[in-house]
Amino acid sequence: MLIKQEIEFLETYGYLDLGQLLTAEQVRKVNGRIDELMQAEGENAGAELAESKYIRHPKEEGADRLADLVNKGPVFDVFYTHPRVLAGIEAVLGQAYKLSSLNYRAARPNQGLQKLHVDWKNAVINDGYQVCNSIWLLDDFTVHNGSTRIVPRSHKWSILPDEVMADPHDKHPDEIRIIAPAGSVFIFNSHVWHGGTTNNTEQVRRSIHSYFCTREQPQQIDQKKYITEETLQRIGERGREILDV
Repeated sequence: MLIKQEIEFLETYGYLDLGQLLTAEQVRKVNGRIDELMQAEGENAGAELAESKYIRHPKEEGADRLADLVNKGPVFDVFYTHPRVLAGIEAVLGQAYKLSSLNYRAARPNQGLQKLHVDWKNAVINDGYQVCNSIWLLDDFTVHNGSTRIVPRSHKWSILPDEVMADPHDKHPDEIRIIAPAGSVFIFNSHVWHGGTTNNTEQVRRSIHSYFCTREQPQQIDQKKYITEETLQRIGERGREILDV
């Protein structure tokens, strides 16, 4: 659950720090599984993204990607079922929501810069929010390693970065950076202006995004298409409802 002050902060600023929801041991196990998947999938890592017409940058240069983590081990179940995260999603989207995708993104050394963008095709009118994201930090996020930037309150604006910035890759005067230790989770209204920054270190900067949409929207990853019997049996009725399978 979220307390009243947290809901108000999320509504006002478009993001919320949920604190460290993963223990150090959980982070270690998740990163271990990620390493296994990157090795096993090789050049095909994140191939499910390329099959989706609803993902803007399926082969993003400068970042390692994995997709369809729902079906790649029980270690990932917490990323779309944690009650604190779901409470944040409901605060933005209401109760009629579903998981759109569960993906991994790691900014490579000296790469990872994204332009400021929103995860919806246009600005929101009358608070009709359609999408909401959570970012799970698998490394410490610092000012040096490509931490995510957010422009607070921009989810309330009727304009998009491309419309008013000469170059949306530039730093915005109002942007803040997500700086927090590994295991931390941030909710952000996906209509807020946001983007990755350059990773100026020699190590990848790892994170997982559990991305949600309203019930009537198409999912980035068609959960019905990819769902396995093992996953269906493992996640129970509540998990199936969240995945809309």
